[in-house]
Amino acid sequence: MFKEFKEFAFKGNVVDLAVGVVIGGAFGKIVAGFVADIIMPLVGLMLPAGDWRTAGITLKEGGEPGPAGDTRLLYGDMAGVILDFLIVAFVLFLVVRAINRATAKPAAPEPESSVRDCPYCFETIPKKATKCKACASAVSAVV
Repeated sequence: MFKEFKEFAFKGNVVDLAVGVVIGGAFGKIVAGFVADIIMPLVGLMLPAGDWRTAGITLKEGGEPGPAGDTRLLYGDMAGVILDFLIVAFVLFLVVRAINRATAKPAAPEPESSVRDCPYCFETIPKKATKCKACASAVSAVV
């Protein structure tokens, strides 16, 4: 059983997936920091209060402190999370696009056609034909 587990755990796909998950998590933290520390403070300059994380709507004011107190929808924090996701998705799109272009095989040239169109009736005829089968016009053979 240990031998089977070892074969499974150290297959290329499993190790690649583990590395991808770890790098993805670290990259997500970098993007979250970039959004929180660079992008959203700029957005906060446009907000009247200036603090984007606490930007929200108060649904219920007053009352006792605790769960029965103020109820707020923090759309500023949600905007940061959405922006994090969009940046991560865009960067991953660019990475996958670059990898696909680097590993793409060049397109095979199209084989030369053995047919052509008659210049008089536009019927398809063999390339070497000297007479059109549809309109009986004399055509020059293409070699």
